[in-house]
Amino acid sequence: MSVEQITRILDCTHNLKHWTIIATLYATGLRCNELRHLKVTDIDSRQMLLHVREGKGCVAREIGLSPALLERLKTYYRWQRPSDWLFPSRQRPGEPLDNGTIRNLCRKAGRRAAIPLLVHPHLFRHACATHMLDGGADLRVIQVLLGHADIRTTARYLHVSLERLHAASSPFDGLQLRPIDSSHHDGRQR
Repeated sequence: MSVEQITRILDCTHNLKHWTIIATLYATGLRCNELRHLKVTDIDSRQMLLHVREGKGCVAREIGLSPALLERLKTYYRWQRPSDWLFPSRQRPGEPLDNGTIRNLCRKAGRRAAIPLLVHPHLFRHACATHMLDGGADLRVIQVLLGHADIRTTARYLHVSLERLHAASSPFDGLQLRPIDSSHHDGRQR
């Protein structure tokens, strides 16, 4: 998913809670289940960290918190006033949103934004990793952010964009070569 498509999805999402969920998925690369288990106390604005306590395989990790996302989270918090779960269920306020609700809101946001593919939470995780790589982030940093034990798992997420392919220069371009002089062609190939 491109940056333009993500922007379009966010622009078409007018419910603040849904907007914040989608923005958090993209900004952090969280899995759906990790996002739904976030608690208000998992946001550390002083150290600019997001504590993921319910990671895959029960492995906790910390993610750097984007200043822009923190401002949006603060706005959401002032409006919603969640007490425990960051994104509580509307029907069951003492419980987090369920995975199906998050998948459904992503799907609806994608349709409203006229995105031609099925939009789901994992797509934002994949886009986060790919856009970070395109922006110059190290693969190892992305591995830690995503909570992968094996770097090969991280590498499977990443598609190399055409921009990145064109931006990579060949080591041949850095060689100091003499110009080709075609006036003294003696029949031999060089």
